[in-house]
Amino acid sequence: MNDDWFTGRTSGSVPALNVIENEKDYELEFAVPGLKKEELNLQVDNDGVMSISMVSKQEDSKTDNKRNYIRREFSYQRINQSYILPDDADHKNIKAKVENGVLTINIPKVPAESQAKAVKNIAIE
Repeated sequence: MNDDWFTGRTSGSVPALNVIENEKDYELEFAVPGLKKEELNLQVDNDGVMSISMVSKQEDSKTDNKRNYIRREFSYQRINQSYILPDDADHKNIKAKVENGVLTINIPKVPAESQAKAVKNIAIE
């Protein structure tokens, strides 16, 4: 298994990540303070690439109906990050939830006996 499938950061704007592994699954925790589940998107393709996109929308103007901002640094932010899942990840049974500013993704492991690659015999003419 590739133990470094979650190493490295592509930029400072990528959310902080915890990766926890046990016998049955992987658990990923992303720091997403202030984001709602509607602002998060999680997909896994047939090649085992998991993609996470996060969109945070804030008004850019210095005024709103109730406040007159002198400085306003909160703004629109879009983050896209992709990870190649390990061979023992069960792509079909991934679950995710967001609670208290943390996006938790649970990736079950496929039992070792189910991981055998399908072998196809090729007829020689």
